[in-house]
Amino acid sequence: MSDIRLHAGAAAGALAPREYHLAHEPHPENGTALGFWLYLMSDCLIFAALFATYGVLGRSYAAGPTGAQLFDLPLVALNTAFLLLSSITFGFAMLEKQKHNVKTTLAWLAVTGVLGLGFLGLELYEFSHLIHQGAGPQRSAFLSAFFTLVGTHGLHVTFGLVWLVVLMLQIGKHGLIPANTRRLMCLSMFWHFLDVVWIGVFTFVYLMGVL
Repeated sequence: MSDIRLHAGAAAGALAPREYHLAHEPHPENGTALGFWLYLMSDCLIFAALFATYGVLGRSYAAGPTGAQLFDLPLVALNTAFLLLSSITFGFAMLEKQKHNVKTTLAWLAVTGVLGLGFLGLELYEFSHLIHQGAGPQRSAFLSAFFTLVGTHGLHVTFGLVWLVVLMLQIGKHGLIPANTRRLMCLSMFWHFLDVVWIGVFTFVYLMGVL
């Protein structure tokens, strides 16, 4: 009888679900930051290819208008100021994040979003104005390279703004938990990366185009 009970108990134990407990946090330390740096490096290759393309085609006007005739430098300078200021306000948000101030972090992120929207609005206005003048991307190789390079950067800013809004909702709901602070750090790297790329665009495309 005891053997029967022993076998029955062993069979019941074999059928019961087993529970496993991890001895440590499964997310590797600095794993997200490393992966995001690798993504940024791949994005650098994309923009490097676009800059190289513009460098080759930037003087192929096809008897059309040149950059000196098209670019409104004061407007582009204002747009640049919007983006650079947004980088500063994002830095203020990161400082408030370190103090665990949820409300002020969200406030500075909102200011960053408004400045980013201002940048996109002026860029869309510039594109619309150029196309209205007959200087669309199909007009010449110069304009094709210009619209591709500047438009790709604008698309990145758009994705960054969507990411910013989603992250603000997550912070408002869950607070500055470790997952949200990690995401905030990645978005900070992405936003500052876009600033660096835009400085290159402003110098290489607009300033050299006007001069």
